[in-house]
Amino acid sequence: MKTIIFPVLCLALTFFAGCGKSGAPSVKIGLNTELTGEMPAVGASSQNAAKLFVDQLNAAGGVKVADKTIPIDLIVGDNGAKADQAAAVAQRLITQDEVLAMIGPDASVCAIPAADIAEAARCAMISPWSTNPKTTLDPNSGKPKEYVFRACFIDTFQAGVLAKFVLNNLKAKTAAVLYDSSSEAPNGQATLFKETFEKNGGQIVGFETYTTGDKDFSAQLTKIKATNPDVIFLPAYYNDVPLIAQQARSLGITAQFVGSDAWSSPELIKLGGTAIEGSFFCNHYSTEIATPVAQKFMADYKAKYGQDPDDVAALTYDAFGLLVQAITDAGKLDRQAIRDALAKIPKYDGITGTMQFQPGSGDPIKSAVILQIKDGKFVWVANAQP
Repeated sequence: MKTIIFPVLCLALTFFAGCGKSGAPSVKIGLNTELTGEMPAVGASSQNAAKLFVDQLNAAGGVKVADKTIPIDLIVGDNGAKADQAAAVAQRLITQDEVLAMIGPDASVCAIPAADIAEAARCAMISPWSTNPKTTLDPNSGKPKEYVFRACFIDTFQAGVLAKFVLNNLKAKTAAVLYDSSSEAPNGQATLFKETFEKNGGQIVGFETYTTGDKDFSAQLTKIKATNPDVIFLPAYYNDVPLIAQQARSLGITAQFVGSDAWSSPELIKLGGTAIEGSFFCNHYSTEIATPVAQKFMADYKAKYGQDPDDVAALTYDAFGLLVQAITDAGKLDRQAIRDALAKIPKYDGITGTMQFQPGSGDPIKSAVILQIKDGKFVWVANAQP
C-alpha cells in the first residue's frame, strides 16, 4: 500500500492510475478524515482501519477489475474536523488527485459540506460514521443525493432507538437534553430525540445548548438540576461528555446519562472516569456479539495497532468493503459505473452487520446496539432492529 499525505507526490498520472510499486498502475482511493482538531481519535481510528483494509487487499493482489487485479493507492487528507477544510480536502482529492472514489469524512459537520462537493463532481463518496440525514440529502430539493452513501444508520433511526429505550427499559418519564448547537450531528440528534421522546409519551423538562469549544457548563446544568429529570441526554462527542458529566456530578446531579453514537471512542472512558459509569448509549456494533468476520477484523486490528477497534474503525472497514465490492461489480474504473454498482449492492455482510441501501437512497438499512459503560468497559445491553 502507498499512503500519500498532501501534497501529492505522484504527478504524471493517468485519470485513475496511480504511481504504485515499480510503476505499476493502481486504483486511487481518497480518505477524508479528522486527524487533527476537536476529535483526533476519530480520524486515527478511520485511518488505521483504512490502512489495515488496503494492506490486506494489496497483499492479496488488490481489487479485482474485470480480468485484472489492481492494487489500491490510499490518499489521505486531514480535514481538521472543520467544515471548510473538509470541503477543501474533498475538492483536492477529487479534482487534483483524481481519486476514483472517496471514503469519509466521518463527523457530520465535515461530511455534509464534503458530500456537496462529491455530488457536484459526480464522484462516489461513502461516509463511515456521519448519521445526520443532511449528509445524503440534496440541500435544495430535499431529495437523496445520487453519489453520496454512508455505512451507518441515520439519526432518525437512532433517535427512535434511544427514546424507546429510555421510556421502556429505563422507565424514565422525564428527560433533559444538553447539546452543541453549533455542530450538525449533536444538533440533529437532540431535536430528533426530543420529538420522538415526546411523541411516545415522555416529557422534555430541559433543552439546553452550548457551542463548540465551551468548557464551563455550570449555567446550563444548574437549570437542568432544577427540573430534576430522570435522565439527561447528551448527544455530544467523546471530548465534551467527560467535562459535562463531571461538572454535573459536582453539582449533585444524579440523573442517568444517555448518549448517542458520538460517545463511542474508548477515549470517553479514559477521560470520563466514574462520572460516566453506568451510562448508556446507542452504537453501531459491539465487540461482545461479533460475528466470525467481525472477530477476525478485531483480531487483525489489535495485532496491528495494539488496541481494540471502535465503531469508527469498524464502519471505515465496512465502507472500504462496500466500495471494493462496487468496483468489482462495475468491472471498470469509471466513477459513474462505481456509483451505479454501489446503489445496486443487494446485501453486504460487514463488520457492523448486514446492510443494504434503501431504494433510491445512500442510507443503509441496518441495526443498532445499546451499550452501557460498566467497570470501565463498553458492555452490550440490547440490539435494536430497523
